[in-house]
Amino acid sequence: MRIPVFVSCPSTLNDEQEKSRKIVTRELEKLNLEERALGRSDYPTEFPLREVLLLARHCAGGVVLGFEQIHAPAATKRRGTPQERPLEGLRIPTAWNHLESGILFTLGLPLLVFCEEGVSDGIFDKGVSDVFVHRMPAALPGRRERNPLSEVFQKWQAAVRQRYYQM
Repeated sequence: MRIPVFVSCPSTLNDEQEKSRKIVTRELEKLNLEERALGRSDYPTEFPLREVLLLARHCAGGVVLGFEQIHAPAATKRRGTPQERPLEGLRIPTAWNHLESGILFTLGLPLLVFCEEGVSDGIFDKGVSDVFVHRMPAALPGRRERNPLSEVFQKWQAAVRQRYYQM
C-alpha cells in the first residue's frame, strides 16, 4: 500500500515544467508514495477549496511545486504607497499553491517546497515557514543534481512515514 501525499501543482504546465513535475513524481514513486492532487488524481464533488481540505486530511505529507503561471514583464509593487517600486520579469505561481500549502501547514503535514527560479512570495519566501524552499529540479538533471534531490526526498519521506503510522 502506498502512502498518500498531497501535491500542490498547477494542472496546466509547459513542456519543461511537466518534465520537472515528472522528476518529482518519479521520486515519490521510488519511495512508494502516492501523489494525490485535485484535478489530477481526485476531482471535486463540492467546492474545490473544501475538497482540498478533505483530501489533505487523508494525506501524510505535502509537496508544493511553484511553477510560473503568470509572467509580467513589468509591474508595480505596492502602487500608490510610500513603498511603491517597479518590478521587472515578475514570475507568479498559481494562487492555489498558497491556499493549499496553508492548509497542509495547518494540518501539521511534513512539507517539501520547490519553486522555479524567480518565483517568490507567500510560501516561496524564505523564512515564512520552517520549510526550506528548494529549487525546482532541472528537466534533465545530471548525476550531481539527482543525488542531492534523492537525499532531500529521503529525509522528508521519513517524516511522512512517521506521520502516516501515527495516524
